[in-house]
Amino acid sequence: MSSTQKTIALVEDHALIALGFRDLIATADDLRLVGMVETVAELDGLGESVELVVLDLRLADGSMPEDNVRAVHARGAHVLVYTGAEDRRMIQSAARSGALGLIRKSADPETLLDAIRTAAHGREVFGVDWAAAIDSDTQLPDAKLSAREQEILSLYASGETATSVASIAQLSRDTVADYVSRIRRKYANVGRPATTRIDLYKRALEDGLLEGPA
Repeated sequence: MSSTQKTIALVEDHALIALGFRDLIATADDLRLVGMVETVAELDGLGESVELVVLDLRLADGSMPEDNVRAVHARGAHVLVYTGAEDRRMIQSAARSGALGLIRKSADPETLLDAIRTAAHGREVFGVDWAAAIDSDTQLPDAKLSAREQEILSLYASGETATSVASIAQLSRDTVADYVSRIRRKYANVGRPATTRIDLYKRALEDGLLEGPA
């Protein structure tokens, strides 16, 4: 196995879809499919650890997305949701539990491979379905950001540097850094950690401070 390969597993209970997935991964030299199982519990039988689990949102065993995502995280792997379903509540459930994003089963092969590679490296996979679901999630606890904190977050999370945010907001760079630290603490205090810029981007999407990808 190449040292640069990412190990992945598929949790999918539709055999034809699983076979198509297997054949697609076989075309990618940088990805290795460790196994395909029908439930999260069966991951333990694969005999080796994986870095990413591609997880069907709706499984025949009746398991809930949030439980499956947490169970995968407990095994030390990231999660990418793989679905043909339109149930926004289930997508929101997976998002709240820390899945890195969603990819449709109808996606073209290159889009699917790009999403898998992104998630396997622990990075968020953004898309219209994912952004729309988390943006409309009314169950997320309010971090109670002030208007000024919301302004700073929207600028910083959109990709502006701390220096450019300071210029736009007419603040010192140190003050902007203080605001960002305070924003992180407020989100952490309500159980929505934002330790990275990607996390802050997601929090801003969830709270309607930024628009999702078009």
